[in-house]
Amino acid sequence: MSENAAKSAKYCKVLIVGAGAAGLSSANHLLKNGCTDFLILEARNRIGGRIVSIDIDSQKVELGANWIHGVLGNPIFELAMASGLVSIINIPKPHKIVAATEDGKQVPIGILHEIYEAYVTFLRRCEEYFLCQYIPPPDIHSVGEHINLEQELYLGEMPESPEKRVKRLIFNCLLKRETCITGCDTMNEIDLLELGSYTELQGGNIVLPAGYSSILGPLTEHLAPEQIIKACPVRTIHWRRKGSGSSTVGNLTTVEEDNEGDSDDSDKTVTEAPTRNFNVKIESEAGEIFYADHVICTIPLGVLKDKADSIFSPSLPTYKRESIDRLLFGTVDKIFLEYDRPFLNSSISEVMLLWNDEPSSTASLKDVWFKKIYSFAKVTETLLLGWISGREAEFMETLSHDEVAEKCTEILRKFLQDPFVPKPKRCICTSWKNQPFCRGSYTAMAVGASQDDIENIAQPLYSDPHQPKPSVLFAGEHTHANFYSTVHGAYLSGRTAAQIILTPDSPQEIVMESDSTDLSAWIQGISLD
Repeated sequence: MSENAAKSAKYCKVLIVGAGAAGLSSANHLLKNGCTDFLILEARNRIGGRIVSIDIDSQKVELGANWIHGVLGNPIFELAMASGLVSIINIPKPHKIVAATEDGKQVPIGILHEIYEAYVTFLRRCEEYFLCQYIPPPDIHSVGEHINLEQELYLGEMPESPEKRVKRLIFNCLLKRETCITGCDTMNEIDLLELGSYTELQGGNIVLPAGYSSILGPLTEHLAPEQIIKACPVRTIHWRRKGSGSSTVGNLTTVEEDNEGDSDDSDKTVTEAPTRNFNVKIESEAGEIFYADHVICTIPLGVLKDKADSIFSPSLPTYKRESIDRLLFGTVDKIFLEYDRPFLNSSISEVMLLWNDEPSSTASLKDVWFKKIYSFAKVTETLLLGWISGREAEFMETLSHDEVAEKCTEILRKFLQDPFVPKPKRCICTSWKNQPFCRGSYTAMAVGASQDDIENIAQPLYSDPHQPKPSVLFAGEHTHANFYSTVHGAYLSGRTAAQIILTPDSPQEIVMESDSTDLSAWIQGISLD
């Protein structure tokens, strides 16, 4: 290490990688407990991570996290209420759905209700495999396979007819919708035995009137600006583990890494650095150096899947790498269409798209990607929102916004049987898969994955077996075994990681029970204050 590099290096007790909900939650919990010696390294030039609100025609629009999922026991809702960001009175808007086939025929509302209720029943049965420890039918491993089996049993008794075909199309549409809720390409990817591992909080989905990004205000109001270093992507997190020996950067052994068997005398370390040893060294992409006792890593699962082997030195333990591989980090994107004037009847809030029989697996994405869009819903009278997931979403991200707008106009004209549906004046599409600092949207339980994998990723790392506190801790929605895929899951995981650092006389190992009850991780999180 050169003298200039040593002088420019930064030293603190805790480094937090990522200024999303998990990282900001960690920082706030440290502050509340009197620890101010920390820095947040944020790769983007903004905070919030996957919380992004923008203005479209004076309307707050969410590019990322859309709702606060549930009220009872939800720390994000409690924070929003305490900060005056949401009213306890949540009056739902009238919601009238029109379901139409490709030839523009509207489905009777009675049929839509019938199939929706049957579908919800099928989904609840899938959740019971986890909750009640049922054994699934032979050769049925995924949620998609189970729902398709139920669907065939439900429709099997009916004679072939146009009505039966429409009912099958509604089932297909609802399964596409479920891929956007769950975060996957197809529900055949989601493990049947683990669907119920996600704990749904009561109270429905709550919208923040000032935008979800308004929650970042109370999360940052007590942080000093210099505690958040933006546009600082991390290249490498250097840490030591049992049996790893010394780790080198270039030709120099770093200050916190003494060779096995050597004493920790000052002449064994780099002389320009402080005599105090730090457990972790972080290098940024720009070459900046940071030392800390502890690192709270909130890097999203999508980035860990792509780059964990290069980010951590030495490599993560095998059990962590295998769990990262087993979990799914799907892509869910949004398409916003803004118009000069309304064209849908004011009483209609959503148009469900009942596409004809599903395209074959050999069909080119170029020709069929848009068939994954299951509906267009009104945000306002002049703003529509479509959702798309999986491989089709990833393909859409390669297209220009004009190309997407053209295709969406074609779709609306076809399903509404109205050649005068206007082209939008603006089309905005998200691109979560192509975002380098998330590489997808949120975590899901792939076939073969389980809560054990989430708990494996959440397991802290120790630089040596005698260390009282871990060197590297992990937080983020992908580390919460019951609230994965949510902001409140990320928030609670960040608070838990901070508490491990704050707790005096922490044990050498944090034991994560694999047979925990549904609410164990949540209860562990809310008992920290």
